[in-house]
Amino acid sequence: MKYKLVFKRRVFMTISIAAAALAAFFLFFGDKALSLFLPAKEQMPYSQFYSLVEQKQVSSAVIKNSRITFRSQDAEYTTQNPESPLLKEFLMRNDVQVTEETDGTEIISIAMDILFYLFFFGIIIVAFRKFISPNTFKVVHNTGKTFNDIVGMERLKFDMKQVMDMMQNPELYRKKGMRMPKGILLEGEPGNGKTLFAKALAGEAKVNFIPAKATDFESMFMAIGPMKVKLLFRKARRKAPCIVFIDEFDGIGTKRNYSGSAIETENTRIVTALLNELDGFEATEGVLVVAATNSISALDPALIRPGRFDARVAVPYPNDEERRQLVELYARGKQFSSDCTPTLLAKKFKGFSCAKIESVINKACMIAVQNASSQTDAQASEPQAVITLAAVEDALHQL
Repeated sequence: MKYKLVFKRRVFMTISIAAAALAAFFLFFGDKALSLFLPAKEQMPYSQFYSLVEQKQVSSAVIKNSRITFRSQDAEYTTQNPESPLLKEFLMRNDVQVTEETDGTEIISIAMDILFYLFFFGIIIVAFRKFISPNTFKVVHNTGKTFNDIVGMERLKFDMKQVMDMMQNPELYRKKGMRMPKGILLEGEPGNGKTLFAKALAGEAKVNFIPAKATDFESMFMAIGPMKVKLLFRKARRKAPCIVFIDEFDGIGTKRNYSGSAIETENTRIVTALLNELDGFEATEGVLVVAATNSISALDPALIRPGRFDARVAVPYPNDEERRQLVELYARGKQFSSDCTPTLLAKKFKGFSCAKIESVINKACMIAVQNASSQTDAQASEPQAVITLAAVEDALHQL
């Protein structure tokens, strides 16, 4: 079966190449190429042909692009076509039956032009679809995260329970005169769990999750960014109930200034498209926008006003108790020495973000494995890696 498929492909390629070569042959050699396949006709100078026409000795003539085939005294001849605009009128005035034909060269030329335009516009369509492909924003049906994976943010978790219920039962709350918030703005330093919270919220609510980031809206072509904004919200409405998470929100929602530069113009269009989309959908549609930013002061005031983003939540660095809980969370599956307790590590990690705490513990585990490998007897099946306080100190110096 495989060989038959390969054979068919080779035959198809051979026929295609032969057809292309034949078309090129006719295209470049024109009538000379056609004359190889047609009976030869006697050549006659154009001046002699002109005289015969004046003497009314030509009964019919076929005008082609470069040649004229005519009948005189029951014989056929050919002559050059001067391509004069008055030639046809001259022949008809002298009782010559005139026929105009399109030769193979012109047909092939038209076919090649059509192929060129199809290829040209095909490239444009493919490039255009690449920049605004419907698959730009993927829908995640199950994030695999819940509130159990988040340390701290207890107040926010409590408030979100009612929002989740609103997403599942919008009509019930609408009858009570309540609407679901359109947007939640998470502000905080990088690595403190803004993205994780958005995923956990979708997982806890058991709704679709569409992640996006500022770079998804950037393009080398103008007006692509606003089109992607519309595409994102159109998909969110179709997949409702749904949470749209926009990371690095300050990358596309910055304050508008009308300097006239191309970059600022595109940014203004993206912000305007966001405003239109946030105002365009109803809170009862089951779409919740969660945006994360490191600097709320950089955002356009019209974008973050109440009614668009109803809740602003600061995500601070974890406190002492939260750091202890994070150490216990990241220590699962790892072995620590007796002097390396979660309480002690929580004090050492003061001012650290969640991501940095995880990174330090992971690095300390790698150092512990390296130390164990160098000290273990070669006959031992597997080294026992114990994370010591010294390994944590080494990790802190290296990061």
